[in-house]
Amino acid sequence: MAKTLPEGGWGWMIVAACFLATICIRAVTRCVSIFFVEFQLHFEKDYSTTAWIHSMIDCITMVCAPLGGLLGNHLSCRATVILGGVLSSAGLILSSFTSSLEQLYICMGLLTGLGFALSYTPAIAMVGKYFNERKALAYGIAMSGSNGIGTFILAPAVQLFIEHYSWRGALLMLGGFVSNLCVCGALMRTQELKPCECGTAIKPETKPAFTSWICFRSREEFGFLFLPTFLILAVSFLFLAYGCSAPVVHLVPYALSLGVAHQQAAFLMSIFGVSGIVGNITFGWITDRKCLRRYGMLNYMIAVGMEGLCCMFVPLLRSFSLLVPFTVLYGYFDGAYVALIPVITSDVVGSTHLTSALGVVHFLHAIPYLVSPPIGGLLVDRTGNYNATFLLSGVSFIFSAMVLAAAVLLRCHQGSKSHTAANSNSNNINAAAT
Repeated sequence: MAKTLPEGGWGWMIVAACFLATICIRAVTRCVSIFFVEFQLHFEKDYSTTAWIHSMIDCITMVCAPLGGLLGNHLSCRATVILGGVLSSAGLILSSFTSSLEQLYICMGLLTGLGFALSYTPAIAMVGKYFNERKALAYGIAMSGSNGIGTFILAPAVQLFIEHYSWRGALLMLGGFVSNLCVCGALMRTQELKPCECGTAIKPETKPAFTSWICFRSREEFGFLFLPTFLILAVSFLFLAYGCSAPVVHLVPYALSLGVAHQQAAFLMSIFGVSGIVGNITFGWITDRKCLRRYGMLNYMIAVGMEGLCCMFVPLLRSFSLLVPFTVLYGYFDGAYVALIPVITSDVVGSTHLTSALGVVHFLHAIPYLVSPPIGGLLVDRTGNYNATFLLSGVSFIFSAMVLAAAVLLRCHQGSKSHTAANSNSNNINAAAT
């Protein structure tokens, strides 16, 4: 029988490993936009063509996320994260020797993206295997590496590396840094209290024939796909993924187009990172309060809706001093919803299916991540400004929150009608009895 989760102990080392892993994966991915100007000048390509590099990394990471969850379930989270670290590091190192944009698509987009996919899902799912009561806080700390401390440190560091060692030297250094994913994987120790740390165990002596076993495992691992609540959540994630990709990719170029200095533009990403730390931890702590734990979905919807409102005001911000408060608010609510995605997913599907569910959730981000930056770049090329790009992202954020809000209101209305009908039947029975 499964025993109570330890709520700490080695779990905090898992949180630390996930924190470093999200720095190596998501923070590094977000810093790719800093290379865009260098890639444009070196390869003499337009903005939308260059933006495909960032899109491919994000898309491959999310498309192959179920593969990371599958390997984490059937091999081990430790081995899967280490394998991902080797592939992603090799991709960045090879990218520093490329001579065309097409080679960058393969090395940085395909190989690095695949490595990130193998490492990302198992690393996040491991936190949920060690915590229950303090799950939101644990995820808040772990996920702060993606848009918090990692971005705060990496954004100006990458800009300095480019200035001193060129973009090739900067990519070589990032490749060495990302190899730390292997260290993160080594820390992800299996729990002895459970037969399998990354999913439901299958007893060897009861395995059926191979084909039947595959069908059985598929139904068991992905049965949550037929839950109405998860399907609604999935639709919301599609619009969320489109909205969240473009602003991060285009923030630095937008600032540069307004005449902001390169260091100041890169510093906006650092401000974004610090705000993300606060959002990660504060919303995680708030959601873990006993009186508010049942309102995790509401906290998530508020964070996503506020992201959309922030994007809608970007066309009015025409200077560095005005972009700073936008970056603070946008980063804060970005950190908030990022920390809550694994929490609300776990609440819907349960911790047993969390690894597979997170793989599907990340997979849903793939197509929006792929098309969002190029569409934004195309709008920039066609209109000559970034207004339409940020407005479209804002609308997508708001619609994502509205989908969940409508589902919650509908469920509450149906629950109220059922309760009223039950009370009416009870009154009729009592009246008949008297």
